[in-house]
Order: sequence, then C-alpha cells, then structure tokens
Amino acid sequence: MKILALDLGKFKSTACLYDGKDGGVKYRTIKTAPFVLWDLIGRWEPDRVVFEVGTAAGWVHDVVASVEGVEIEVANPNHEGWRWRHVKRKTDRLDALKLARLSAVGQLPQVYVPSASVRQRRALVRYREQLVSRRTRSKNTIRSLVHAQGRRMPGGRAGWTQASVSKLWKMARDWSEAGEGLWRGMLGEELASLKAVCEQLARVEAKLDELGAADPATRLLRTIPGVGPRTAEAIAAAIDDPHRFANGKQVASYAGLTPRQFQSGQMERSGRISKQGQALLRKLLVEVGWLTLRYNPHLAAFYHRVRRGSPGRRKIAVVAVARKLLVTAWAMLRDGRAWSPPPVAEVA
Repeated sequence: MKILALDLGKFKSTACLYDGKDGGVKYRTIKTAPFVLWDLIGRWEPDRVVFEVGTAAGWVHDVVASVEGVEIEVANPNHEGWRWRHVKRKTDRLDALKLARLSAVGQLPQVYVPSASVRQRRALVRYREQLVSRRTRSKNTIRSLVHAQGRRMPGGRAGWTQASVSKLWKMARDWSEAGEGLWRGMLGEELASLKAVCEQLARVEAKLDELGAADPATRLLRTIPGVGPRTAEAIAAAIDDPHRFANGKQVASYAGLTPRQFQSGQMERSGRISKQGQALLRKLLVEVGWLTLRYNPHLAAFYHRVRRGSPGRRKIAVVAVARKLLVTAWAMLRDGRAWSPPPVAEVA
C-alpha cells in the first residue's frame, strides 16, 4: 500500500509518499493549495492519504474525498499516541513520516471529519460565541470607565436597558468635544462598538434560527424542557451522525464530561472530568444544566439525587446533569424520538 502523508502548513506543506511493502520514502514540498494537492495525488496515485486535523483539514479532506478509490485518515494530534516526547530532532519530514508509519501499522489515532455543510454550521455556532464574548468585554469596559469616574450603573441587566444606555450616551462625547475628559471619548467608542456587535449578533442569531427551523435534529432536541435554540443547534452540529458513537460513554467522552482515570497495581481511582474535546459544547451543556433545574423535573430530580443534600457537591451534580443531558440528546437523535421522560415517581 502506498500512503501519502501530509504535514500541513499555512503556506507550504511537506508530502511524504511511503511504500508499505519495502519501506521506501520520497518527499516533496508543495504549496498548501487545492489544485496543487489534486495534481500531487494524480501523479503519485496513493492508496491512502493521511494528515493531521487543523485549519486546512476540511478542504484537504474534501479534495481527497473527490478522488475515487483513495482512503482518508485524519490524525488527532492531541492523542497520547501522537505526542512527541524526549526527541532530539523534530522536522516536518519526520512528522509526515511518523504519520505514514503509524497509519501503515494501524496505530494512527483518528478524528471524525463532518461534511462541509456541518463544518460551516459549527463555525457559525463558534462565531456567535465569539460575538457574545466581544459584547461582554465591551460591557465590562464601559462599567469600568464609568466606575472609575465615581459614577454608578445599575447592576445586571438593568444596566443595559434602553433607558440606561441612553444615559450612557449622554455622558459620552465625540473626540473633538471630549477635551480633558478623555474617558468620555473612550465611552463613546465603546458604546459604538457595543451597538455594532449587538447588531452583528442579532443577524447571526437570525440566521441560526433559520437553519434550526429547517433542521430536524435541532427541532427534535428543542422538545427537551430547558433546552433552547442555541444549545440544541450546538448539540446537533457537534454530534452530527449519532451512529458514529457506540454508546453513551463515548458521547460523554467526546465532550470531555467523563472522569480521568488513574490506575496502578491495586490502586484505581477517578479524578475530575477530562475536559477534552468540544469545549464550547461542554460549556453550553453545563450552563443549560443549571436552567434545567427550573424547567425539567426529571433532570432536577437527578441533580438532587447526585448532590445528596451536600452544598459541596453542587458542581459535581450539575456536571452529571450536563453529561446525562448530552447522552439523552444523543439517544434521541439516534432513535429519532422526541423527549419522553419516565414518570417522576420512578426517578424520585
């Protein structure tokens, strides 16, 4: 078997053609561009193409997938089996060669690459989260500017009502009118930035709502009490094909919601959650875990059962709720069934 291993770079990539029969190797440095990769595959005619997951992995996967009869393997560089340790020399050629050799012996840790449309939707979900972070930074900066002048703003949401924002605009000044009160000029800049990011966020969420309304998976997950459109679309995009997971434990591990394990001899214990995989999904699940305590009696009963009345177990219990919610959502997508909890008497 001929294996083409690619060490992808932003502008240039290293290609390694490895012959599994005699161990022969040849290298080439190419531009990281679709037409160049297409030409290389046509010339070398590999049986399999392997590369690491990364920014360019999506379009590289699509290019290779368009070539009939070529296998694809996408490596997970965060896996223990791929990490470089105690090495004296590390180069792009050695990276590519290691990819090829691990693939040849069936030891390459791999990741799932979704379709282009799912990747775009995941990117939009992440972009919305970035806009939310920008909005939060702007609000924090505005509060800091106002408080530094001995003034006060209403706390929480009351500080961002239409009336409160109007008062802030009255304090702000254009740079030509700010004079020595430079903080007023900075306040104006931040208010303008906040207005712009809020408008961006509204447009992005409108598009996400449109996509969610047309997506059966998102609509199905919305039947879970306490799960809103943002969490439903994030879960649907992250899971994509529910049949790629063999069981609920794999799903929870995918979101980093399974405990770390430590075993040596007769000693075996579990630690905190691994926090590997989908960080944004994990964050949203924990956030909605708190909301379900109010809107979902089934998960609320599960929370109190795990907490066992101990204040120190609140976070442990809500993480357990997040994990149960994700596994339940996966089972719903796998079976195509809407939310249908058991009677409260059975879980009390």
